[in-house]
Amino acid sequence: MTAQFPQTGTLLGRVWNADAGGPCIITIRDGEVIDITSKQAPLVRDICEMDDPAAYVKTAAGHSLGSVSAIAETPPGNPNATHFLAPCDLQAIKACGVTFASSMAERVIEEQAAGDPQKADTIRKRVTAAIGDSLRNIRPGSQEAEALKAVLIAEGMWSQYLEVGIGPYAEVFSKAQVLSSVGLGAEVGLHPVSNWNNPEPEVVLAVSSAGSIVGASLGNDVNLRDIEGRSALLLSKAKDNNASCAIGPVIRLFDETFTLDDVRSAELDLRIEGATDGYVLNGRSSMSEISRDPTDLVSQTVGQHHQYPDGFMLFLGTLFAPTDDRDIPGEGFTHKLGDRVTISNPLLGSLINTVRLSTECPPWTFGLSQFMRNLAGRGLL
Repeated sequence: MTAQFPQTGTLLGRVWNADAGGPCIITIRDGEVIDITSKQAPLVRDICEMDDPAAYVKTAAGHSLGSVSAIAETPPGNPNATHFLAPCDLQAIKACGVTFASSMAERVIEEQAAGDPQKADTIRKRVTAAIGDSLRNIRPGSQEAEALKAVLIAEGMWSQYLEVGIGPYAEVFSKAQVLSSVGLGAEVGLHPVSNWNNPEPEVVLAVSSAGSIVGASLGNDVNLRDIEGRSALLLSKAKDNNASCAIGPVIRLFDETFTLDDVRSAELDLRIEGATDGYVLNGRSSMSEISRDPTDLVSQTVGQHHQYPDGFMLFLGTLFAPTDDRDIPGEGFTHKLGDRVTISNPLLGSLINTVRLSTECPPWTFGLSQFMRNLAGRGLL
């Protein structure tokens, strides 16, 4: 695995430190992974709550755990080897859906097909004929959006996805449990009942309890298209399974080299490489085409209506929806076990994971009680 990290900027992450016997907070300096864990800030959450997280990380005392290249090559899961973890800890893991109006059509298609990939191609042609490219540059909640919704409904294509895709309110859901996300190099999981699924390359914001966006990372919001397509009430089964949420490789904090405008213009590259069939898919998600500004999505998530005392990580959604056939004509793309998924951006690095069944990925056992006991036993609490 050749993982790439941002060459500049203020980087914040986590590793499992084999010598310490637990998670440690790290930054990267001159190609070295520096452990900056301290009593003052034993948690990534603590740093994100500071007035100036980047200033703290830049000057925090620490010691080297080894080269970033060596640690990035270490497979996760072995407590006796230092390896990367997801870069968040106590933050809630939230995600926004259908934030790209031009990819909303695929959600409508999933629902119309009731999760059957064989029906999707025919329905896709109907949707395209009905709306053409009218989704481009449309503003959710606008009169134009309401008119477009009326066209789709008249064509017999009413969908709840229309409301969150082009209506005034964003879809924000809980993607994963606190501490359950996997990081760089880990296996990502598909529920074994799914036969139609795909990766979702996304920017993930790090947000403080006050709603301040302090940085960004990359994420894979692993998606089960057949399960969600049967019913939106199955969203939790489609989205929250063992190892179904990947974030990493690190959080790049906002500073003089990296701002929210860089997030707004980010281009995410996706590469899927089959382990046995030689299959390669290259895709892209362009944040410049998002229908809702990141600040709007954050304000719809946190405020007087909903608080997050430990902050949250917020997946911003994706433009990517693979429709090219992998095996059977008309059935589009779906994962095969062993697929290697790389999501990359020059300013955020690369997040690399291998696809397995959720039932075959290492089970999640290091929860909040174990985490607190571990920190206390190391004298950090």
